[in-house]
Amino acid sequence: MRAAEIRKGNVVEHDGKVYQVRDIERSSPQGRGGNVTFRFIMYSVPGGNKLDISLRAEDDLKETELIRRAVSFSYKDDEAYVFMDSEDYTQYTLDANAIGDAWGYIVDGIEGCYIQLIDDAPVALQLPQSVTLEVVDTAPEMKGATATKRPKPAKLSTGIEILVPEYIRSGEKVQVSTTTGEFAGRA
Repeated sequence: MRAAEIRKGNVVEHDGKVYQVRDIERSSPQGRGGNVTFRFIMYSVPGGNKLDISLRAEDDLKETELIRRAVSFSYKDDEAYVFMDSEDYTQYTLDANAIGDAWGYIVDGIEGCYIQLIDDAPVALQLPQSVTLEVVDTAPEMKGATATKRPKPAKLSTGIEILVPEYIRSGEKVQVSTTTGEFAGRA
């Protein structure tokens, strides 16, 4: 698979080890003849050791064969997250390292999650494109403000903070993109 086709959450092989891609930065060339490069921030599976590499768009990474199982979030136990298979009710446990930044999007009732298994062992979580979270704290809308949309910080029910439009109030539910971590609309 070419580097340009890799997405967050993909599990790939590099130097004989298996990694899950957690973040991708694309940089365009600053002149003629330059190549587009992709910086991948990946964590080893299992183990959670960080690897930061840069590749050209046409470089290849081998996607690892893994099994994806639809799951629902059951509960958090100390530093571990427990998910239940939606078909056969098998429980899968992932520690905080395997979850990474996804912790801020995991809520009761979340749908569209997948556990990724290698040799029947849970190694990674794949989130849905967006999740619904409640705004627990944000500044009130300013009366008489101009029509320009000025974002303001909002603390969400899971503890993460994002920028929301001025008209969003505490107690409202909002859609948050799990890919960008940005406000994606009212829920």
